[in-house]
Amino acid sequence: MNYTQAQIDRANAVSLEDFLRTQGETLIKSGREYRWKEHDSLTVRGNKWFRHSQSKGGYPIDFVMEFYGKSFPEAVQMLTGENGEGQTEATTAPPTAFHLPLHNRTADRAIQYLCESRGLNPKLVEAFLLSGDIYEDAKRHNVVFVGRDRNGTPRYAHVRGTADSFRQDIAGSDKSYPFRYEGNGNQLFVFEAPIDLLSFICLYPQDWQTRSYLALGGVSGKALDRFLSERKDTKKVILCLDSDTAGSEACTRLAQSIPGEIAVIRLVPARKDWNDVLRQQGDIPSRKFIAETITLRELPTAQPVPMLRMADVELTSVEWLWFPYIPFGKLTIIQGNPGEGKTYFAMRLAAACTNRKPLPGMETLEPFNIIYQTAEDGLGDTVKPPTDRSRRRP
Repeated sequence: MNYTQAQIDRANAVSLEDFLRTQGETLIKSGREYRWKEHDSLTVRGNKWFRHSQSKGGYPIDFVMEFYGKSFPEAVQMLTGENGEGQTEATTAPPTAFHLPLHNRTADRAIQYLCESRGLNPKLVEAFLLSGDIYEDAKRHNVVFVGRDRNGTPRYAHVRGTADSFRQDIAGSDKSYPFRYEGNGNQLFVFEAPIDLLSFICLYPQDWQTRSYLALGGVSGKALDRFLSERKDTKKVILCLDSDTAGSEACTRLAQSIPGEIAVIRLVPARKDWNDVLRQQGDIPSRKFIAETITLRELPTAQPVPMLRMADVELTSVEWLWFPYIPFGKLTIIQGNPGEGKTYFAMRLAAACTNRKPLPGMETLEPFNIIYQTAEDGLGDTVKPPTDRSRRRP
């Protein structure tokens, strides 16, 4: 489909602020520019954009091709709603269906890139190849990182070039289902990119299967929000984003969105990212791969139970109902086998409190009201007879 220069100029004149809002995206005012919440290292102003983390920018057509995975004609159509060949009939593009790229029969080039160029452990790469979460696409032999929903259905794919720096999310991908590994533990490690995630596991392989790892596909919080909503058992989130301004700002923002009952820690890599650390680990003094550990939020601690020392207890006098057996204002438990007279005794005690008929050795009390409550004795056959006998007693 061919477009005239006039149509291309109209596409590149579109306000990116308006375009992103029509796509349902959130923009945050930052001086005279707007910061895109989805990629908070990117700012837009009018029809221009700039990605600070990668020091590149451009105009709307480049923007749509870069972030929405469109071809040049698709980008022009998406921006203007116009068909090619000079037609100006407005159309509404249907939602892009998600389809994984075709699998190559082998993964030789993917393995060579990941293990030789990126320095990943071959056994780790093999494990993810066997699960199908990493594979080599048939058309361009790129590495494909797959994200799945809880049913195991692919919902996201990120493509990384094996011969150049090409990288892109497949059109129709849902970034809330990113490349990840889920263990049974309650700790979650969060990264910007899949290769950083795999690099970290290579650096710290002990018991890695017990923990969970998540690659955001940038610095958006969509994937983290979904994971935490599905894994309520998560107690600690370790943010392992890049050691740059964009990574620092994203860590602060992500920490604020994490539920308050979860501890949040940031691990700052000794190089720009964890793959740089992995490939340069021989040059890092004392193999100190973590440059800094920052506690962004501690777990809420339970208030300690106060301890009471007997030396601090003051003696108080006791007022007796029946000395030295039953005190006033205290709980007294009467224990005995069935038929030994517990109910009779309780009724005698009630009589002593209400009709001046004291128990042996008990001082005569001025009558006062009492409450007698039973859960097992019948009134007519058990409670009333001893009461009547107490009244007739001389």
